[in-house]
Amino acid sequence: MTTRQLTMLAVALLLAAWGFLPEFTVTMLNYIGLYALVAVGLVMLTGVAGMTSFGQAAFVGLGAYATAWFCTAPAGADLFGLSPGALALPWIGLAAGLLLSATVAWCLGEVTLRLSGHYLPLGTIAWGLSLYFLFGNLEFLGGHTGLAGLPALSIAGFELRSVRQLGLLTWAVLLLTLWALHNLLDSREGRAIRALKTGRVMAESMGVDTARYRIKVFVLAALLAGLSGWMYAHLQRFVNPTPFNLNIGIEYLFMAVVGGAGHLWGALLGAALITLMKQYLQDILPSLLGSSGNFEVIVFGLLMLLVLQRFSDGLWPSLARLVNRYLKPPQAVRNGAGDALAQRPLPERGSVVLDATSVSKRFGGLLANNNVDLQVRAGEIHALIGPNGAGKSTFFNMISGVDDPTSGSVRLLGRDMRAQASRVFAAVGLARTFQHVRLLGNRSVLDNVALGAHLRGHSGWIASMLRLDRTEEAALMREATRQIERCGLAPQLHETAASLALGQQRIVEIARALAARPSVLLLDEPAAGLPYMEKQALARLLSQLREEGMAILVVEHDMEFVMNIADRITVLEFGQVIARGTPAEVQVDPKVLAAYLGGADGETTP
Repeated sequence: MTTRQLTMLAVALLLAAWGFLPEFTVTMLNYIGLYALVAVGLVMLTGVAGMTSFGQAAFVGLGAYATAWFCTAPAGADLFGLSPGALALPWIGLAAGLLLSATVAWCLGEVTLRLSGHYLPLGTIAWGLSLYFLFGNLEFLGGHTGLAGLPALSIAGFELRSVRQLGLLTWAVLLLTLWALHNLLDSREGRAIRALKTGRVMAESMGVDTARYRIKVFVLAALLAGLSGWMYAHLQRFVNPTPFNLNIGIEYLFMAVVGGAGHLWGALLGAALITLMKQYLQDILPSLLGSSGNFEVIVFGLLMLLVLQRFSDGLWPSLARLVNRYLKPPQAVRNGAGDALAQRPLPERGSVVLDATSVSKRFGGLLANNNVDLQVRAGEIHALIGPNGAGKSTFFNMISGVDDPTSGSVRLLGRDMRAQASRVFAAVGLARTFQHVRLLGNRSVLDNVALGAHLRGHSGWIASMLRLDRTEEAALMREATRQIERCGLAPQLHETAASLALGQQRIVEIARALAARPSVLLLDEPAAGLPYMEKQALARLLSQLREEGMAILVVEHDMEFVMNIADRITVLEFGQVIARGTPAEVQVDPKVLAAYLGGADGETTP
């Protein structure tokens, strides 16, 4: 049995048993489904994209209050020329709730998501509290008393009046959401989302607009919370501010973290565990302790400490490993047939593709680069060398858009790149690796390399959720596989990147850069950590790329490697160019010998 078959079996058993379950059990399953819908949004937001929010309960409130107002206030019905109690009003409330949640999330995200570190969760606490008190102080929302008398939902004339009937809708929406989000994460867009947590600089260099993606994930989580609030309001037929306070927001985050913040099904596990514990501990603990009180909160705190100590990824991965012992392993092959990706034409051989003129960079009183000039031509390997602290990596960051020069200009393929983000450099035709390897360690080599081809795909979130992007995804995977094989890592195709040796991780970065089909390739110490034979294989690959017409700029400390592959060399010392020329010319330059190569009395380094 496969994982998919087991899931389908579990859904079928739940559906078959639904009509025979006790009313109390169905009610609990309803609440678990509603809470899981919010928690799965937090999994996307916190576990996958790396943004912590304590304020999701406020978005649940927005969805609940929007439908409550349209369904109970005469003014809500009058807006659409309907009579009070019209069957369409709950659906108008759904549209209004989702629109309101998305709008508020977008506005709050534009401000809040600019914060980093502990300021971000503190910001979510602030607006979560603000919205909660807003609900209780607006008279047209009923104040702290709330709004009552919401109608039952009606679908095609059939009213969902009982919890058993509404529960079917709740779980159908939850399962469809899990399916859609799984599809999203298993796509080009999903790889970009996964890079937000630990690889934003790298993702920007691959062409991902990380600020835009963060906002989109934030809005997605708010929409799921608003949808949950809409169903909650019609389940309760009553809305007041109490279920949308900060404590409930913290509980939602508990559900995501305890279940497994990086796993979609962990949201369901966490919601079930916390909901059931809360229900039963409220009865058991007071009787055991002989006193009334919210003692379950103490247990939740202890549970959180236990999970963080023993199950840092949540409980779902441990449960999945246990179950997977008895299941067939999933098929790892994903590089099936697909249309060929568009190929970027390479510039004419010998033309200047990267031109840095009088580039300087100051960090306070430190002058890291001082009027550096460098040109890279199509069909050549240009090496940038110098001792540690010479300013090579700083210069690399400026000519790739990671950092802006204090003065000077950078032109890429004839275009002025002043004040442009690194994703714009990637779109124009530049790809790079990093001095300190930047990979998604818990993802496969294939997924890491496919991220490099991000700009060569065009499918959006909706297409990915509905699996309408499969042809394009197959083409991206085929291109990623081709570059992995070209770089000699075919046996490691489906291994996690973190499991590879450092030298192999550097080769993965090169394959990822090549997947972008760049005109200019920047390599920051690509041979570091490679054994001799792998260095020779890398040298042959770079020579092949040069013959194809690609422009390559290499920063490297291995002088034998540099002298054997480079057509021209620029030497930096203390942020200034002290020499430039062919390898033969540089090897005999007195300034280079004194500053870097260590030769004397006419001796040269081979």
